[in-house]
Amino acid sequence: MPQNPQVKGGVVAYLSVEGALKAADFYQKAFGAEIAVAYPPDDKGRTMHVHLYINGSSVMLSDPYPEHGHPYVPAAGFNLTLPVDDIESWWKRAMDAGCTAIMPPADMFWGDRYAQLRDPFGVLWAMNMPLRK
Repeated sequence: MPQNPQVKGGVVAYLSVEGALKAADFYQKAFGAEIAVAYPPDDKGRTMHVHLYINGSSVMLSDPYPEHGHPYVPAAGFNLTLPVDDIESWWKRAMDAGCTAIMPPADMFWGDRYAQLRDPFGVLWAMNMPLRK
């Protein structure tokens, strides 16, 4: 059994996605994720746990296991927000990796530059960067 790595962040997102190991690979390309630990896949190619570090915080992933009462449910009603210091480079990397633009980076009334995109696994990501005057 893998060693449990340090959990980073005050609240940790735990996502159920179809293809957790593929999502982990994608998040490395799109968001500079580092894999802290990934459990090996079962005979159906699913994994019960992947722990990533993204932008200084932990994000965890799992495949759905309907036979254990954990069916797949599409992501809805939330986003994962990345507070960044260079939104244009974060945006470009994510788009180049294969995310879909929802709201390109724009200056917002609250004084930040903000953007939204969706990854190929259906998760909505937001980016927020304070404007420098």
